[in-house]
Amino acid sequence: MAAVKMTCMTTPVAQILDAAAYAQAVEDAVQAAAAYYEGGTSPLDDDAFDRLVRGIAEWEAAHPEQVLPHSPTGKVAGGAVEGDVPHTVAMLSLDNVFSPEEFTAWTDSLARRVGHDLTRFSVEPKLDGLAVAARYTRGRLKQLITRGDGIAGEDVSHAIGTLEGLPEELTEPVTVEVRGEVLMTTAQFEHANEVRTAHGGQPFANPRGASAGSLRARDRAYTVAMTFFGYGLLPLPDTGADFAERLDGLAHSDLMILAARLGVHTPAATSVPGIVATSVEEVLARVREIAALRAELPFGIDGIVIKADLAADQLAAGSGSRAPRWAIAYKLPAVEKITRLVEVEWNVGRTGIIAPRGVLEPVEIEGATITYATLHNPADITRRDLRLGDHVMVHRAGDVIPRIEAPVAHLRTGDEQPIVFPEVCPRCGSGIDTSQERWRCEQGRNCHLVASLSYAAGRDQLDIEGLGATRVVQLVEAGLVADLADLFTLTRDQLLALERMGATSTDNLLGAIAAAKGRPLSRVLCALGVRGTGRSMSRRIARHFATMDHIRSADAEAMQRVDGIGTEKAPSIVAELAELAPLIDKLAAAGVNMTEPGATPPAPAAGDAAADSTDGVAGPLTGMTVVVTGAMTGVLEKLSRNQMNELIERAGGRSSSSVSRKTTLVVAGEGAGSKRAKAEDLGVRLATPDEFAALVADFTD
Repeated sequence: MAAVKMTCMTTPVAQILDAAAYAQAVEDAVQAAAAYYEGGTSPLDDDAFDRLVRGIAEWEAAHPEQVLPHSPTGKVAGGAVEGDVPHTVAMLSLDNVFSPEEFTAWTDSLARRVGHDLTRFSVEPKLDGLAVAARYTRGRLKQLITRGDGIAGEDVSHAIGTLEGLPEELTEPVTVEVRGEVLMTTAQFEHANEVRTAHGGQPFANPRGASAGSLRARDRAYTVAMTFFGYGLLPLPDTGADFAERLDGLAHSDLMILAARLGVHTPAATSVPGIVATSVEEVLARVREIAALRAELPFGIDGIVIKADLAADQLAAGSGSRAPRWAIAYKLPAVEKITRLVEVEWNVGRTGIIAPRGVLEPVEIEGATITYATLHNPADITRRDLRLGDHVMVHRAGDVIPRIEAPVAHLRTGDEQPIVFPEVCPRCGSGIDTSQERWRCEQGRNCHLVASLSYAAGRDQLDIEGLGATRVVQLVEAGLVADLADLFTLTRDQLLALERMGATSTDNLLGAIAAAKGRPLSRVLCALGVRGTGRSMSRRIARHFATMDHIRSADAEAMQRVDGIGTEKAPSIVAELAELAPLIDKLAAAGVNMTEPGATPPAPAAGDAAADSTDGVAGPLTGMTVVVTGAMTGVLEKLSRNQMNELIERAGGRSSSSVSRKTTLVVAGEGAGSKRAKAEDLGVRLATPDEFAALVADFTD
């Protein structure tokens, strides 16, 4: 077998140990490139391909006399793709760097080429899709061409009209070529898989492959939406002299402004717009910012593109046969890898939801070894046609729980086995309610009573100190507690009879339970664990309706007036509250508070306006959306993030976990990172913890 050794992520290179391994590596890389560019599939994920090509390049540098003519190095698209429509200007690939040191070495080389240190760099996200050239004649889109081998590409004009962000008519009647990337957003990818499987096809493995395959498909019985992001403008042979003169000499950043004015979609409208940096340090800072935002983006990126912004610097640097010398791709660690699905485990959550979890052959993604990934629900397994033994694409970004995207169907061997769904609850053996996509034990919360009670007693819910999981197990096994309400009827004698419960522990626990009776309605609602609600949503519901009686009397239409509750979630919440009616009655009878301090019930027939109101709470943050980031100091130092969110909402505002153009204020404490940077980019108001504490002083407990 050829001697190719894959090194760790910190050194993304395949070590090729002999000539036979080199020849095999070249063959593997060319085949992988052909599979990817021609159909959007590949036996290698991006990280493995990058390692392989870098290993090939290192071998060739050490053995220049043995370089094979079909090697992927020095060729656009790995030398695997040809086309029949010539490009007016070569459509090249980009060389890669993987570290600040490699990037700095590239800038030093660029400075030597142009004769001076560069003072303007364009920094943009590297969109993970398929490069195309869109040719407009007098403002109308006439032809779409793939990059191909960089010299000529494939005509895919049949896709005109399916690409969001690429208008069929520009705002000016100009003749011009727009170059950019075609990709699928996360939402488009999910929809595409629904459509594809409904037509009997295999689900796409990932958005990049889905866009590559869909763009080239001509005879499908269905179409799927894709998105275009422009990254270049250049004249065509019949471009008028006036417009050609407008383009001539424009910096890249100015070309992007012009593209947007023409109606072309660019990253400028996203949370990672291109910027102009004036130093290497500023470029690297922006690289870190974009990398930190990666998991929140609605589309995939695999790096950051850095270009010499000025046209004069680009001209002085020139281009090679494969890539321009004035641009580089700073690659980020892979968030997707191919591995095998070994087993499926079925776990039961605190509300009785039966959730499948995939057991994987261990794979390293972003420095973490991944052995488990979420599988959502049985319906999702069926839609994706997952089987035990499948090679699967696993996605992980930031702190997001890894998920299995889809099987890599073209790698199947025939030995894969169907996934067996449980016929009874795997925890208690009861029947399973399969009426919804998320299956649930017919015993509901009672199936997992210990977990349900432990959650309800948690700090962010009823905050019953001394009632941890071990104590809950004691109470349940002793038959003293069968539901949440039973906690509030416990007596001193009952507790003293338990092992390891002395007088002091008993009195402390009874005191904590008594204090829990007075918690705000929002915490009581959160403790109930209604599906589709969490801490933030429970606060919104409680503030909107003010009392439990008003919540219980709300129908789905009324529930939709709460900010963030849509047409799908509202009926589910209403139905589950009806299911919980006996428990809520027991809690009220035990003296548990059922009102939200400071909130007033909505006026009858308030209509849609209620959804935009502050739900009866007036304060210094009325109408504001507030994000908290970093460590709080001063009077706010001891507040948990949940307590900070409660404070925001008591003062009339809405708490949020992410910064967007709708954000009004960001409270930035010590160590605030990407959220603070994003707020600065968007011009969102910033406040220190002390400034915020002074603003909401009247609402601090």
